[in-house]
Amino acid sequence: MMDLALGLWVSSLIELSKLRWMLGVGEAWQPGMPLKLLFAGYNGNRNTGADVRVEEMIRQVRRVLGDEHLDLSVLSHNLALSEGYFERTRQVKLPDVFPTFLFHEISRYHGVLACEGSMFKSKFANALTAMMIGSLGIAAAENKLSVGYGAEAGQMDSLIQSMSRRYCAGSLVITRNEESQAVLGRLGIPTELGTDTAWTFEPLGSQYAESALRQAGWDGQTPILGLCPINPFWWPVRPSLLKLGLRSSLGFYRDSHYRSIYFFRNGAGVNEPFHRYLNAFADGVEAFRRDHRVFPIMIGMEALDRRACEIMGERLGGVPLFISDQYDMYQLVSVLRCCHLLVSSRYHGIVTCMPALVPSAGITMDERIRNLMRERGQHDLLLEVDDPQLANKLVGILKKLHQDAESICDGIGRTVVRNLKVMARMGVYFQQHLRLRYPEFPFRTGRLSWEDYLPPLSERLKRLVERYE
Repeated sequence: MMDLALGLWVSSLIELSKLRWMLGVGEAWQPGMPLKLLFAGYNGNRNTGADVRVEEMIRQVRRVLGDEHLDLSVLSHNLALSEGYFERTRQVKLPDVFPTFLFHEISRYHGVLACEGSMFKSKFANALTAMMIGSLGIAAAENKLSVGYGAEAGQMDSLIQSMSRRYCAGSLVITRNEESQAVLGRLGIPTELGTDTAWTFEPLGSQYAESALRQAGWDGQTPILGLCPINPFWWPVRPSLLKLGLRSSLGFYRDSHYRSIYFFRNGAGVNEPFHRYLNAFADGVEAFRRDHRVFPIMIGMEALDRRACEIMGERLGGVPLFISDQYDMYQLVSVLRCCHLLVSSRYHGIVTCMPALVPSAGITMDERIRNLMRERGQHDLLLEVDDPQLANKLVGILKKLHQDAESICDGIGRTVVRNLKVMARMGVYFQQHLRLRYPEFPFRTGRLSWEDYLPPLSERLKRLVERYE
């Protein structure tokens, strides 16, 4: 019921935004003014993937449109946790109960870029998708730039699907795979095919990671096995005033409380498969270690992953933990790229290590890693979180990562370069869409290469381009 109420609240404010625009209320761009853009996403939660994506979106938009013409802001749930990110942007606190905030805040901008990867799906939280729809819908209702950037679409509850169809038809959504494009196409939402935006991210150098790993007990020689577990079963998060009241008065639902009025799923139907997954994950690693000398580390790509990492790390005899609540995105991705092998249930755990050609495999809960492995042509490096043969199959996959590293890395390198070019094309699509909305904006002129539509590439990426272009 709370999801329904939240959806109706967002919908009513989008409708009210249409009236506001008709009355001439709100910020309107004029030639000579800086273009004020709001990046709306899931930042300030120490979700490394979400933060990396937005960091690179901002850098790309600056490169495509020119820093001198822009005034950029980004939403953050916790300003302290995103401090030091998103250079030269204004960070704006996003409240947990967001509809009224979006209604007032978006009127101050000339456009919105929705940034969440899982933008159109009910898997994680209808509230998050409603926020994305609200951000895009309010901007579109006010005849402003309204773009979903690097979006994924999947199964949506009926209300969310209806809201998407009604309020995002005036937006452009650049998806990160063809499957998402098909889902949104059936809803009548304009799309272009793009990719994720994390490909161009550059973390701290290897010196940082090697020092941190040595402090954690690494001898400097043993191959490092990175492991990124999650809790795949406690989603979606839903708002509940009843649970909030019981938690406050009687202490119930403490373990399943996310924050504010939002709660994870809980009970035996969550805890039993969660521990079964972690045990199987750990059993597969232990079996591999009997024949292969490796230094395992747990990597928590989001602060929420700490419990999964702690449980599995203890199950493996106590291994070092690198969790995003203590390591920022520059540090954590540096550690990821020093791994010699990686098995991850986090999509961005895989994506962010691919430019370093780390042989990687996925244990997936949804279509994101599945789509990525399809793109790499490496379906055989994919497992499902609820596979009853997870432990045994994982041993085989780890052996394959070890034995076939060269051919796996070749496929990874080709995929990275292909996605860099697709990401450049996203920049072209974005510029073209902006030209339709604001034709008098001072766009660049002259002959441009595809690399001119990307953030400046690191030396590592330049070498990959030279090798695989």
